[in-house]
Amino acid sequence: MPERTPDAGLQHHDIDALIHARHADPFSVLGLHWVDGAPYVRAWLPNASRVVVLARERDQTLAELTQVHPAGLFAGALAEALPYRLEIDWHGVKQEIEDPYIFGPQLSEDALRRLADGDPYAVLECLGARPVVCNGVPGVRFAVWAPNARRVSVVGDFNAWDGRRHPMRLRFEAGVWELFIPRVAAGARYKYEILGAHGNVLPLKSDPCAFQTEAPPATASIVAPLEALDHFAWHDHEWIQERAQRQNARAAMSIYEVHAQSWLPTQGADATSPDWRALSERLIPYAQGMGFTHIELLPIAEHPFGGSWGYQPLSQFAPTARLGSPLDFAAFVDRAHEAGLGVILDWVPAHFPNDAHGLIEFDGTALYEHADPREGYHPDWNTMIYNLGRKEVSAFLIASGLAWLMRYHVDGLRVDAVASMLYRDYSRAQGEWVPNLYGGRENLESIAFLKRLNHETQYVPQHPGVITIAEESTAWPGVTARPEDGGLGFQFKWNMGWMHDTLHFMHEDPVYRRYHHHLMTFAMVYAYSERFVLPLSHDEVVHGKGSLLGKMPGDRWQKFANLRAYFGFMWGHPGKKLMFMGGEFGQLAEFDHDGTPHWNLLDDPLHRGVQTLVRDLNRLYAEESALHVLDTEPGGFEWLVADDQENSVLAWRRVDGAGREVVVICNFTPVPRHGYRIGMPQPGQWDEALNTDAEVYGGSNMGNGGSVSTEPVQSHGKPQSAALVLPPLGTLVLRLRR
Repeated sequence: MPERTPDAGLQHHDIDALIHARHADPFSVLGLHWVDGAPYVRAWLPNASRVVVLARERDQTLAELTQVHPAGLFAGALAEALPYRLEIDWHGVKQEIEDPYIFGPQLSEDALRRLADGDPYAVLECLGARPVVCNGVPGVRFAVWAPNARRVSVVGDFNAWDGRRHPMRLRFEAGVWELFIPRVAAGARYKYEILGAHGNVLPLKSDPCAFQTEAPPATASIVAPLEALDHFAWHDHEWIQERAQRQNARAAMSIYEVHAQSWLPTQGADATSPDWRALSERLIPYAQGMGFTHIELLPIAEHPFGGSWGYQPLSQFAPTARLGSPLDFAAFVDRAHEAGLGVILDWVPAHFPNDAHGLIEFDGTALYEHADPREGYHPDWNTMIYNLGRKEVSAFLIASGLAWLMRYHVDGLRVDAVASMLYRDYSRAQGEWVPNLYGGRENLESIAFLKRLNHETQYVPQHPGVITIAEESTAWPGVTARPEDGGLGFQFKWNMGWMHDTLHFMHEDPVYRRYHHHLMTFAMVYAYSERFVLPLSHDEVVHGKGSLLGKMPGDRWQKFANLRAYFGFMWGHPGKKLMFMGGEFGQLAEFDHDGTPHWNLLDDPLHRGVQTLVRDLNRLYAEESALHVLDTEPGGFEWLVADDQENSVLAWRRVDGAGREVVVICNFTPVPRHGYRIGMPQPGQWDEALNTDAEVYGGSNMGNGGSVSTEPVQSHGKPQSAALVLPPLGTLVLRLRR
């Protein structure tokens, strides 16, 4: 073998670039190289004192490398070109590892091409940190999209967070940096050190595609046990097969909205540490026992600021570490399905926070966000807006949605802040926004993104029947229409107008409700323009708005009676149901994310009565097909009394199209109505299926003795009618006896 200097083939500028952590192609100089027909190894190991090359498969020393630069560059010729390990002496502490720079490219050209084309499945396949076995060696493949970076390194506990140790390989065709690091395993903490587009070292960045993170305020990403997740022992096959029948326009859907971190009691005899396991033991049986069909979780993707309630996420693929591991969350969903409950996640593709370790200027440029603040900055929330016109960003977000549905068997996504996505001038004054290419205010890129999201989620492999729900507060047409028909493709839309109008009405003193009667009927004017969820959401019990009970007028008894009558109105009204935690028992205070629902109130009979009413409403709603089957079809509803504003009385008929029917009557004044005649759709005996004024709910127990019979007296355009007792501030549900 010819005599060579140990650094054979190395140029001074290569050495200088390695030393100063700005080499853009470390594989060109590190690892095994052939120089003049002989094998040479170069290793860049800052702070090491000695490096020996050992044969991987047998006890043989191949070379002791020479330190060719005091900063930690070692090189030397091998006695034989064999797979090898490096024995490193860290000044008295020895370590044996495989050399990361002898492994070839990790991502296929086909996968990279699909990634560059904006394929969300390529994001799921390629990006993030994945435990793999390469050439028989276990380790972790790291891959991150940072096309404008000059250098990207993986840093973590395994290399003392030294950005010089593990610079990555750039795959130019997709702007992706990759590196396989041997012997790193699930549980390792890591981040990326990035030399940005302008030559400056950026703050350490968390992995945008991390599947697990540290618990805040710590910000490192964690290598997730993806093999364990991929082989999780699910018990929900039957649920998945039946899911499409459980969550559609004709199904009974009553959703319990929960901020998971604060639902559990944290004081007193029932105090429990809030995590997924405890929630499995407490929340799931509670929601099931209350008759809810679904649990909807405020965003659980990892987020740095707990006070955002999850609405400012930075790790779109990682369940928050505040509540446990990804496996714990999977077990929670599995347990919910076993209990017959669906799980819907609040999901936030509209914006992200500007924390330095996150997505903002990720590679030194506006990569995930728009560069122009008129497009890329949310003035309402001090957050950044995703550049959805960039296909890689769109694919990143859609991949996140798919990951929750596929990896964790989540049943649906409630998409937050859709209105802010649809309009370029959302919450902006003239001159503060950029028109689309046609000069309009519509955000064409967001429209295309939402249509694609809804198309992709309808065809999730092996996971049929998932739904998407839009939080959209304007009159944008076709939110729940099919994309091929010009719509956005959501299955449901929150009816924000119904929520605001009816709460406004209920806030009024009953004396003045006659002047606001239209607020309770207006939703039926547009009820069939979309498929709606009626939400009494967290948004209405925060920021000084008070609790639902606190919005009700009158003395203590009237407040509770108003709330009970309102719940009866809601459950009798067309539309799926959603209630935020605490509302189901008449919480007194508004939502406090640092506290918990005031469970001690259930010692009070009036609060316990509201809870019992919600349970009974859910059960009646589920068992009575007339209350849900034709929710989205005009033939399922008929006004009987819509114009009695003087008495604040409303009455309507619900049918299922197969012979089942109910009549719902509301009296929104504290005045009992004796002998109130209502035209009935069918002759015969009508049973009182529910009375919100019943004593068991805390009411005055005024009613009709359990049933009423019609008389051949014409009223309200019907040939038969019944003279009813309408309880004060009460709702009745009458069911035709068969």
